[in-house]
Amino acid sequence: MSKDQIINIFPKESKKKDIKPENFINTSNKKNPYLLPKQDINKKIFDRLSKCFQNSKNLEKIKKDTILIVLNSYSKILKGDILSNEDFIISKQEISEFFKLEDKDIVRYIYYRYKYNKFPLLHKLDNYPPNIQIEPTSICNLRCIMCYQSDKTFSKKSGGHMGNMSFDILKKVVDEIEGKIEAVTFASRGEPTLHKELDKFLKYCEGKFLALKLNTNATLLNEQKINMLLSSDLETLVLSIDEKNKENYEKIRVNAKFDKIMKNLELLKNIREKNYSNSKIRVRISGVKINTDQNVEEMNKFYNEFADEITLVNYDPWQSSYENPINEIEEPCTELYRRMFVWWDGKVNPCDHDYKSLLSKWNIKDHSIKSIWNSDNYNELRKLHQQKKRSQLDPCNRCLST
Repeated sequence: MSKDQIINIFPKESKKKDIKPENFINTSNKKNPYLLPKQDINKKIFDRLSKCFQNSKNLEKIKKDTILIVLNSYSKILKGDILSNEDFIISKQEISEFFKLEDKDIVRYIYYRYKYNKFPLLHKLDNYPPNIQIEPTSICNLRCIMCYQSDKTFSKKSGGHMGNMSFDILKKVVDEIEGKIEAVTFASRGEPTLHKELDKFLKYCEGKFLALKLNTNATLLNEQKINMLLSSDLETLVLSIDEKNKENYEKIRVNAKFDKIMKNLELLKNIREKNYSNSKIRVRISGVKINTDQNVEEMNKFYNEFADEITLVNYDPWQSSYENPINEIEEPCTELYRRMFVWWDGKVNPCDHDYKSLLSKWNIKDHSIKSIWNSDNYNELRKLHQQKKRSQLDPCNRCLST
């Protein structure tokens, strides 16, 4: 099967980056796949949030106002009323996280999820982005067919894009955002487990974030790395696997070996069950839906013993960001309000669709996260999107995300 035959989904219209409900399965409880209490789920959430809110002291006004919006949203649901644009209730994916939290983190979690989900839709800004993605390395051992690593002008060493983050850069970012951002993801253009100081990075983040996540292609997992990841403060470990068929998997994940992946998954499962059975970490297998034959339920049947969640995310032709046809999308991109990327060399960028950083005007060595997020240049990008002028921005004019 050729590359063109494997990628047979060709999106032409704008789409949200959220995981669609039909492409998310929680496998932790086979009888109740979303881990939802069977009765009065909204009442249970409302009661617990109300209690935790009443016990909270010295909340900032923006957080207090947000929690009141969420409580009012649940009151409407319980009365059978219709929700407004600003209202918010947590999703199926978030409910299982909510009920695993300690009471002291409930208000903190709800504010973070509201900020992550609603601020981008309302084009609302706080001093800091809801999410920050930190790139330990831009280097990757794979050349997946739907990824920018397959662009040789990017991935070749002489291109100037390849490198590893120093601990000093990591420390500068973490020191600023602790207590201000909850969602921190180690991922972007490269494979994080290639970084020799990843253990040091993870240890420095311990106890500082509610939603610390790491994405890996799982090809380099071994006993040492698995123990490093499972003993860390990670809330979610994402394994990037798109297929259950050996031939198709190896055609998508170029340079990876399916048999090796299966051995790594088995090792991860065994170590986790033996030594980390009480760990809070959730293991998610997440693939990119590039083919109409990919099915999350079939993936679940094959992989559910190895993961707590199985997902497929929407495909966007990242491998050709700068060659994609110019589109006529006028809707503003929510990523400008949701996340920020810090590359290995300190360069800061609004998104990874722009993997060569044409939009970047900043480096964390010279600026703070707060000053960049609220800078004139960043706000100018938002303004052009809001004015339906994203066609003036390259590669926004070739991107399908909204």
